[in-house]
Amino acid sequence: MHQLEKQFAGIEIVLWQYSENEGDRNRRMQSLSPDELERAATYRFERDRASFVAGRYLLRKLLSVQTGISPSKVPLSPDRHGKLRLEGRERPQFSLANTDGLVAVAVASGCDHLGIDCERVDTEIEAAAVDNYCSADERRWLMELPASERTRAAIALWTLKESHLKALGVGLHEDPRNVAFSWKDGIPVMVGGDRDRRWHHRLVESGSQHVVALAACSQSGSPGISTRLFQDDSMPSE
Repeated sequence: MHQLEKQFAGIEIVLWQYSENEGDRNRRMQSLSPDELERAATYRFERDRASFVAGRYLLRKLLSVQTGISPSKVPLSPDRHGKLRLEGRERPQFSLANTDGLVAVAVASGCDHLGIDCERVDTEIEAAAVDNYCSADERRWLMELPASERTRAAIALWTLKESHLKALGVGLHEDPRNVAFSWKDGIPVMVGGDRDRRWHHRLVESGSQHVVALAACSQSGSPGISTRLFQDDSMPSE
């Protein structure tokens, strides 16, 4: 029975340290929808445009495998909070995060809610920002850490909160301070979590200078989680 539950609730995390080669980016754009191409054109900075294009490209490639639909035709649409949905299908659940240099996609079966987030470890966080997203207990915990560990720990808290709010589909419409974490045996645990929901939160090894966090709600127990790196062999850099 335990094995059946693990098969039912499964999450694959795909990480991609994409190239910013212009030729690669132009080829990736062929897999995007017209709306996505229009949005890509609105980015002022090339770095942000490359990140957006890489994220939508990887998401469409993965969902194409799941649905049998060509990447550019996968029917994605945002809900009122901007969370992407797969039109006409309840499964798979998925979540996308992209930041400078890394794209992270989580695809799941057997999960009610799913969210992923990633940030660079060298992201600068001002003290005022920490006050705006950390609970009082979290701020005390951060201050007790050695100064050399404090920045990465603050980023880890932020990615955990962001992944949870993305899983709920509300984003920053919810106050991040309402989602607080502590650690048990090195695993993040939500403080005062919803007892009617079985939430699972993880910090994921990225193999890069990024912090990656996952949030999943599964009624069938702790989901099996696998992680792999994406190699876009069909599009070598020029």
